[in-house]
Amino acid sequence: MNQLQFEQEQAIAVGVNLKGSRPLLSMEDSLSELKLLADTAGMAVVGQITQNVGKIDAATFVGSGKVEEIKDALLGTGAKTVLFDDELSPRHQRELEEVFGEEVKVLDRSALILDIFAQHAKTREGALQVELAQYEYRLPRLTRMWTHLARQAGGGGGRSGNGGVGLRGPGETQLEVDRRDIRRRISKLKEDLEHVREHRSRHRTQRERTGVPLVALVGYTNAGKSTLLRALTGADVYIANQLFATLDPTTRRTDLPSGRQALITDTVGFIQKLPTTLIAAFQATLEEIKDADVILVVADVNHPNVLQHLETVEDTLAEIDVPPVPRVLVWNKVDQWKGDKADLPKPENAADYVAQVAVSATQNIGLEKLLGAVETALKAALQKTKLLIPYERGDLVSLLHETASVEKQEHTEGGVLLTLKLPQDMHERFKAYRV
Repeated sequence: MNQLQFEQEQAIAVGVNLKGSRPLLSMEDSLSELKLLADTAGMAVVGQITQNVGKIDAATFVGSGKVEEIKDALLGTGAKTVLFDDELSPRHQRELEEVFGEEVKVLDRSALILDIFAQHAKTREGALQVELAQYEYRLPRLTRMWTHLARQAGGGGGRSGNGGVGLRGPGETQLEVDRRDIRRRISKLKEDLEHVREHRSRHRTQRERTGVPLVALVGYTNAGKSTLLRALTGADVYIANQLFATLDPTTRRTDLPSGRQALITDTVGFIQKLPTTLIAAFQATLEEIKDADVILVVADVNHPNVLQHLETVEDTLAEIDVPPVPRVLVWNKVDQWKGDKADLPKPENAADYVAQVAVSATQNIGLEKLLGAVETALKAALQKTKLLIPYERGDLVSLLHETASVEKQEHTEGGVLLTLKLPQDMHERFKAYRV
């Protein structure tokens, strides 16, 4: 049956503006983003409730009066889902489900993003990461919300280590059995993901031996990273005009202007209020960014909140402890820019980028300039050193000419003396030959 034949789930969106807080996006803009997330998840937002508060209500997040307003909106629209734009505490979740009754589903922004990730995870690694994030989110919230997330679990579907059948011991409640089963499943998922991390580590070691630099694409979701990857490398990658269209990292090879090769990798897009459980679960994937020699921060130049998007990206990079490697700011979709190129947005941290390049990944505008900026950034990241390579290791001399920037070569009694600039990740490999 075609997916369009299913009746679309309808939801009421709830946004709260906490006085004194300084969110990256205004409540209105954040709710607009929430509606895009809902659409990506297959839901339709048919109503919206907003509230300005001095403090969050301890029981229901929004207070009894606003709860009654939400109830009226549910009755008036026939919607059966309430979608909060902020993460609800386990207590808020329980109180609201009790107030709204069994027929109404209560979801927060984190649960919605987890749903989308579950729908879009294509590989085993992606499914494992999403399932772990869901279970860790779910553990303190064991109410009837379990049923909703169980159907979305990335390959787990609520299974436990004993096949999903929890056997109760003396005096155990079903809730305790469920918690025990989830903890067991979380342990197994972490173990599986550790194997994934080890596998990635072996691949990284092999890549480092070749000396081919790694360039990571990062950016707010739907900034055009996958389109840019395809434009730069000719890769056949999935592209869609929706949030979180791709989750699994894709790495392809490209030629730089000098003829030197580089690997470009595209990873999951970022978004404001990204669930911490999701960031933790995706560590194996995000390590690709941490190992990059250059980072391309891709931004949709036309988006009204592009500067806030950049701040979200930088905050997320700081959260996962990305080292201070050169970063190039890529203003994408410049073919749709209405103003003068001299009037491009000006981020507060502009000095943190070694270059800013305006491109259009769909129209192939500015790509050569971008690759040139990447090469310049790679050279800036090189460290000058001297190596004495024995004559019998001519293979290493050839490798260094291909992958490093050799400034001078001399033939001495002890071997070939090279004065060169070496990428950071190659210093350890050649430390035995340092002069």
